[in-house]
Amino acid sequence: MSFATEENITDIATARWATCHDPRLRELMTTLVKHAHAFIREVEPTHEEWLAATEYLAAVGQISDEKRKEFILLSDVLGISMLVVMQNGRKPSGATPDTVLGPFHIEESPILEQGADMAGELPGEPVYLSGTVRDHDGNPVAGAELDIWQADQEGAYEAQIPDCGPRLRALQYTDSEGRYGFWTIAPKGYAIPMDGPVGALISQTDISYFRPAHIHFLLTAPGFQPVVTHLFREGAEYIDNDVVFGAKRELVVPFRAQPAGTVISGQKIERDFLTVDYDFVLVRAQNLVEESLPADVAG
Repeated sequence: MSFATEENITDIATARWATCHDPRLRELMTTLVKHAHAFIREVEPTHEEWLAATEYLAAVGQISDEKRKEFILLSDVLGISMLVVMQNGRKPSGATPDTVLGPFHIEESPILEQGADMAGELPGEPVYLSGTVRDHDGNPVAGAELDIWQADQEGAYEAQIPDCGPRLRALQYTDSEGRYGFWTIAPKGYAIPMDGPVGALISQTDISYFRPAHIHFLLTAPGFQPVVTHLFREGAEYIDNDVVFGAKRELVVPFRAQPAGTVISGQKIERDFLTVDYDFVLVRAQNLVEESLPADVAG
């Protein structure tokens, strides 16, 4: 029998978790044990520090609910979410890149018809977003679903407003030519939630806790790799130091000013507004696998 010592406990724990029945779970758990033990060996936490760490993680879970995902937020600010996104989102040049999902996505948003207004009666600078969804060869993707959500002009999501139902979020489907188009209001850069455990930790650093102005998109279509992405407003504050590391050059777009009297989709708009034009490029699921492999393997 091998009794645990400071020298051998890592090997013993790794061997025990190597009994996982599923090969992938075995790999995950044995690697986790090795790295976690290496961290403990390096920093040598006191009993009080380790207890504080466990209580911190408990607090992260306790503040989380169906709308607020504090664990996702913690993963985001540590750069872990974006690392996982980049590892799982390797795509050929020209494809729309992925970024973080964020903590405020919800299921079953209302359906928005082409040309409709996602903002409703909410105040803000009007914006018309339009473009196409295409495959990597330039062909339109009809019936693609765009799951869209954003903050209001104060930088708040409905999850941060007491007793607020779904707003500034919608589902829209591309037409036969792969086109989408809708009205909304210009988003504003905002602070991540600072009233919870993640905010408490950030407040002990010089890290900027702001995100640049952006609109979220989750695109899905049969036979294609899903895309979780944002469109960022060109020139917005915090583009260079996004607290969740999500901003990418390919996703920064101009919000172009248009004067009253400009015609959009055959309709004369009697007010000043902004336009955003962006074409999303999806990659077929089989191509994503093939193009990420060496040529002699992919065939």
